[in-house]
Amino acid sequence: MNNLKYSRCEACRADEPVLNNKEINELKPQIPEWEVIESNDIKHLCRSFIFKDFKEALSFTNRIGDSAEKEGHHPSIVTKWGKVMVSWWTHKIKGLHRNDFIMAAKTDGIYRSLSD
Repeated sequence: MNNLKYSRCEACRADEPVLNNKEINELKPQIPEWEVIESNDIKHLCRSFIFKDFKEALSFTNRIGDSAEKEGHHPSIVTKWGKVMVSWWTHKIKGLHRNDFIMAAKTDGIYRSLSD
């Protein structure tokens, strides 16, 4: 199994299939704190991160944004005082792609680097 946080996102075509449950279950152990949530029949990877204040939450949000820009893959991010909620899914295919798992792993890496 490839380590997701060291992987790169690949261009995704609109006709690519979404990941099936078997594929999701194979990738999920690498991002154990993320939940697979279904909303409007679309699966998303979701996780909340806790911080001591808004400044730390905003810094984390900005670092996720920088990473998303580098990879060309963008999440939904809600930043509040002391909390950031992140959701990854692939808009183009209306579901989960390997890229979403890669970016969730990279998001975890950013979070860990802030607490080191």
